[in-house]
Amino acid sequence: MRAHYLDVGGALAFAEDHGATDATPVLCLHTAGQSGVQWRHVAGALAERGYRVIVPDLPGHGRSEPAPGGPVTDLGTYADWCLELITALGLDRPFVAGCSIGGKITLDLACRAPERLSGVVAMAADAWTNGRPSARGLRRELSDVAAPSRTDRTHLGTLAVVGRSVPAQRAELIATMHRREDPAISTSDLLGWTSHDLRDALGDITCPAHLVVGEDDLWLDPDAVRWAAGRIPGARCTVLDGIGHYPMEEIEAFDAVLDGWLRELGTSAPTNPAPTSPAPATGTERAAAVTR
Repeated sequence: MRAHYLDVGGALAFAEDHGATDATPVLCLHTAGQSGVQWRHVAGALAERGYRVIVPDLPGHGRSEPAPGGPVTDLGTYADWCLELITALGLDRPFVAGCSIGGKITLDLACRAPERLSGVVAMAADAWTNGRPSARGLRRELSDVAAPSRTDRTHLGTLAVVGRSVPAQRAELIATMHRREDPAISTSDLLGWTSHDLRDALGDITCPAHLVVGEDDLWLDPDAVRWAAGRIPGARCTVLDGIGHYPMEEIEAFDAVLDGWLRELGTSAPTNPAPTSPAPATGTERAAAVTR
């Protein structure tokens, strides 16, 4: 593994870099308030499968410096930051895989610059959360983020959205790792989550796309994720049985799963046009192509 400190967006950004520099690049994005450590069990193993795996810490997260303007509340700002990082590292049409706000940023990147990407895997993300959670409540939290109970809330909240198939010991480790977050950063991230709306831009995604949602994810409605996939030309949607909000942490040997998805994206090409009206919800789909 190599590590980089790069000037991105006017501040130092940290990124892990696994695998051969001439291998197929994959940019892996973390969730709200967390850092690239969420990919610690995946990055090295995925690199062994023949990829160059880049795992950055978003501004203000992990080992990256804060954004010059303070905590970011617009996920589009993170998308622009990722494009600058791709340029700084000289990545040629990388795949992007992200989860939660990382999944939304992944979709945003595919809307903004599909020609610069080989494909995207957006996990635990839809096009718009319809104002959930409440932006007003989140802004109030920003004035009370030093409350001693905040880390306990993060711990218990993480346990609540881990899937039922995850062993208790693994779920407890995930929740314990998540306690490390900066409350001001994570609350700002969630403000970005609740206001991020890509509904009218999904049809602009021309690179291969795969949307993934855990059936036990209390943050998301699988039908909303299916709907978003149905608006993207040629996109696929997978609902993971027994998995919650953090597939890359909950699923053992997730590198093999992601490798399979990336290989499918690498051989796919959008063929069907994006619908011009909202697609109706259908029954549960697992690893099935969305062809509405």
